Amino acid sequence: MRLMIIFGLMLAATLAASQEPKSSEQFASDEMPNLSLGFSIRAMDTTANPCQDFYQYACGTWMKENDIPADKSTWGRFGQLDQQNLEILHGILEKVSANDPKRTPIEQEIGDYYAACIDRKAIDKKGLAPIQAELDSIAQLKDKSQLAAEIARLHNLGAISGLHNFREGNLFALFLFDSDADFKNASKIIAVVDQGGLGLPDRDYYFNDDPTAQKQREQYKQHVQNMFQLLGDKPEVAAKEAQTVFEIESALAAASMKRVDRREPANVYHKMTTAELAKLSPSFHWNEYFKTVGAPEFKELNVAVPEFIQKMQALIEEQPLENWKTYLRWRLVFNNAVLLPSQFSDEDFNFYNRTLGGQKEQEPRWQRCTRLTDGALGEALGQEYVGETFGKEGKERTLKMIQALEDALKDDITSVSWMTDATRQAALVKLAAITNKIGYPEHWRDYSSVKIVREDALGNQQRADSFEFRRELQKIGKDLDKTEWGMTPPTVNAYYSDKENNINFPAGILQPPFYDNAMDDGINFGGIGAVIGHELTHGFDDEGHKFDGQGNLRNWWAPEDEKAFNQRTQCLVDEYSNFVSVKDDKDPKNDVHLNGKLTLGENTADNGGLRLAYMALMHELAGKEPQKIDGFTPQQRFFLGYGQIWCNKMRPEAARQLALTNPHSPGKFRVIGVVSNMPEFQQAFGCKKGDAMVRENACHVW
Repeated sequence: MRLMIIFGLMLAATLAASQEPKSSEQFASDEMPNLSLGFSIRAMDTTANPCQDFYQYACGTWMKENDIPADKSTWGRFGQLDQQNLEILHGILEKVSANDPKRTPIEQEIGDYYAACIDRKAIDKKGLAPIQAELDSIAQLKDKSQLAAEIARLHNLGAISGLHNFREGNLFALFLFDSDADFKNASKIIAVVDQGGLGLPDRDYYFNDDPTAQKQREQYKQHVQNMFQLLGDKPEVAAKEAQTVFEIESALAAASMKRVDRREPANVYHKMTTAELAKLSPSFHWNEYFKTVGAPEFKELNVAVPEFIQKMQALIEEQPLENWKTYLRWRLVFNNAVLLPSQFSDEDFNFYNRTLGGQKEQEPRWQRCTRLTDGALGEALGQEYVGETFGKEGKERTLKMIQALEDALKDDITSVSWMTDATRQAALVKLAAITNKIGYPEHWRDYSSVKIVREDALGNQQRADSFEFRRELQKIGKDLDKTEWGMTPPTVNAYYSDKENNINFPAGILQPPFYDNAMDDGINFGGIGAVIGHELTHGFDDEGHKFDGQGNLRNWWAPEDEKAFNQRTQCLVDEYSNFVSVKDDKDPKNDVHLNGKLTLGENTADNGGLRLAYMALMHELAGKEPQKIDGFTPQQRFFLGYGQIWCNKMRPEAARQLALTNPHSPGKFRVIGVVSNMPEFQQAFGCKKGDAMVRENACHVW
């Protein structure tokens, strides 16, 4: 499922903890004693000129008073809220982890999972025992014809949720196998085979020729060597094995489609029969693989990137069996390191978090285990969470604001000059078909079949992963269930699903600084209103307009609309490509710029979402006497509310990784990139032509 997400929180969580990807970067709330969780005048730098640098004006004191903690790679207002949620979850887990026979079945599941995870001594004592059977199975491979069954077993073991911030497929050995809605018939679920199997965050990490990338490749090979040595291999043997892994992954990376190209839905939709798939890679026994993973029978599937499967075929033929054994041993350790003995998890942290993310220290174990519990048994833990935090009024308030934003988008679609009448009517039809999910699922997931043992941390995770993997596969051939969620209730995030045509707001984000019942409309529309508007516009952006109201891949725009839209969004591509995320003081050629094409969808949504939220606010204020609060008009507070949800700091290593891999711009550029395009902002703060926050050629889509 393609989830159009409001913020690159998946990256932030990964860089912070190498854990559950559904939440943002973390920070203990007691480390910010001077600033409230919600909107704060004290966070501002009122000595700055809002027309020259609105981000500094809105967030300057916050940035001055908040250093990134040693156990974080990024830190922002998202993280403060996420930390609050994490502490609530921690309180729940500490209570239910006591071995009390009076616990409910759900309390026993989440409590015993957490108790096993937190017991580092027991994990260290077990050593490699939890993966020894699979290591033996790999060692006993006699022929490459057995690769399919062995990879199936590895896929069934799963990969610890959110271990690294890579595309989901990279947590799977060699390739991804999953289920998803059929692009051309979104009401039905089909099987999907896609690219995967990399150990670095993106294909381009294997090929970029700048000094940092070259150094990181060498550091990666050293990391892989270190892991093999921890498995007991001699240094000279481990060094050769690391080179073998790198060569195989480099070939897979070369065959992988670039992230920008994957933004075109048609590029990753190639429906074919299982027989046609087998012709692409006859050396891989697909029928044996499908049987071993326990997939239901099916005749058709989406082979997202056929060229990748063809290259996989060539690799299987070229590489000797011993090299494949080496690669699979690496994947087994790569996928499970966080719950293996300390020397493995520490080595994993040193490369993925310290080297790639700049993080100085690991988070406390309770935080990591709380995240892992949310990742493994999220809707079980989520039931306990919403019982403590989310009431009926939260859902009602959110639905009311969503309606206001949908009305604003309807007005905007009706009036935009670049859309032809036929496309305008089709857009209104799609808008009317959008549905909303607020807070938590209607039907909770049942984990009762997952065996949870108090002293088996890795086994618990593998069984939970296997449950989720098989649950996804059992959807193949069935109808799409639009009531399912792609995030757990405590998640500080939101998303739009193109194939379901709905917007989704977990309970975790429906709190300050996004929505605060004690705050005025200006702050709330600048916060959660901008989030709602952002998600709504995803249904009508460069990807969303290629899916109709029923979620089917069908471009309902006329050619002239497409041309007009692309002309307008090219302005955003150019604007954001000029932003420098990481500056190299020695050589400007090595500056890391944002990728305007990769971030186009999210930048379009940021710009359009804030405009819609402003329109909705003006509707709410119509006929009312505007009142200043703390010396600011409602319009000024609207922009300040938006600016402050993006107060953020990140280490250079994390900023580099985000710029290279994430479709979301960093917080600073999400603020100045948007407000500099808005005459409404310039009017609110009295900005004039020539000011930095007044773009001469302002970008305007919605």
